[in-house]
Amino acid sequence: MEREYIMELLKGIVAPVLVLGMGLVVSWGYKAVISVVRPPPPKICGSLEGPPITAPRVKLRDGRYLAYEEFGVPKQQANYNIIFIHGFSSSRHGPSILSTDLSPPWRVYNACGQDIIEELGVHIVGFDKPGYGESDPDPNQTVKSLALDIEELADHLGLGSKFYPKEDQWALRVAYYIPWLTYWWNTQTWFPSSTVISGNPINISAQDHQILNNSLSKMTPEKEKHKQQVAQQGQFESFHRAMMVGFGKWEFDPMDLKNPFPNNEGRVHLWQGEEDKLVPLELQRYIVDKLPWIHYHELPGAGHFFINAHGMGQAILNQFLIHN
Repeated sequence: MEREYIMELLKGIVAPVLVLGMGLVVSWGYKAVISVVRPPPPKICGSLEGPPITAPRVKLRDGRYLAYEEFGVPKQQANYNIIFIHGFSSSRHGPSILSTDLSPPWRVYNACGQDIIEELGVHIVGFDKPGYGESDPDPNQTVKSLALDIEELADHLGLGSKFYPKEDQWALRVAYYIPWLTYWWNTQTWFPSSTVISGNPINISAQDHQILNNSLSKMTPEKEKHKQQVAQQGQFESFHRAMMVGFGKWEFDPMDLKNPFPNNEGRVHLWQGEEDKLVPLELQRYIVDKLPWIHYHELPGAGHFFINAHGMGQAILNQFLIHN
């Protein structure tokens, strides 16, 4: 009788303990998975544990700050104002991080050696996109919100009136269908991550190899500092957020875009390297076929980083400011 009583007592204790144990295991497993999948919080510039604020910044409509840097002639003397929108792994310092020259590629000269920036009166503003450099992250960022950020920046500064490399297909599907998994997908090592984030040299052209090698050979302490600042607030709010916005679901169909200059008061130009292995040639040809008002420039032998090739800065500025 006593033995039966003890057995019943043990059953009453063991069953809840097993349930509790299983619950703890499930809870621990869930937390473990979430800790791997969920990105770490960003290190906001100016916060207690974040990087320092060293750049001028403007306060936007929602309270975020956007960092910027100005180049060229003073704004008050400018005939042309250009807002430079940096690429995937760059910042407000623009492509000077990868430049083949010691000076930025927009610092170009005419046949007489005179600085074209000064000759034409060009003022250039580079800015950190949200989450990059010293600009606050925007967890609600979209293609439209970025355009509004640029508009606000221009107003604050008074600038005037108002298909992919095979392995990237995996990462871009993740960005489109399950945005919250993007951080995990691009930080784990089991499956292919994005070519751009991983810096995989297999998927860049011969010209890109040469440009990057030249850049490394001419890397200065200042350029190295700029390079380190790009994702200093965390890769998720810079690189991975850019993937989610760029390759996620947009609020509009780009093929529905209308010519913003119907009276020829301006032009839209698109440059594409013929050997660009990050942005496919077929995609750009398809776009300009559907939007014939775009002035398309296809560059033989050029890769993705052709902006840093010798003479390209001058060619692009000439096309924008003189031929227009």
